[in-house]
Amino acid sequence: QVQLVESGGGLVQPGGSLRLSCAASGSIRTINMGWYRQAPGKPRELVARITSGGSTNYAGSVSGRFTISRDNAKNTVYLQMNSLKPEDTAVYYCNAAPLIVSWSWGQGTQVTVSS
Repeated sequence: QVQLVESGGGLVQPGGSLRLSCAASGSIRTINMGWYRQAPGKPRELVARITSGGSTNYAGSVSGRFTISRDNAKNTVYLQMNSLKPEDTAVYYCNAAPLIVSWSWGQGTQVTVSS
């Protein structure tokens, strides 16, 4: 079972940027990975996905502002977030996409966009 540890969140003003990291305890080389987020009172949603081959896709709400990438040598997935908006405020998680039954969720990293 792979353990996932997210980091890089924080408080940022609207229009600002953050870079999130997700370190996996095992190899993710063959795994399609994603970044998810959950805002208070809302269900968790997938916002960005990267295949094992490096193809990416994004939710409409973040397309053009967020960029997902991966470093298989480091078993790490990144999310570069630019032009942040208050509605991007949420706890951000990484996980396989689609989800793998045996993989647990990490603790997530809080992103707060506020002036």
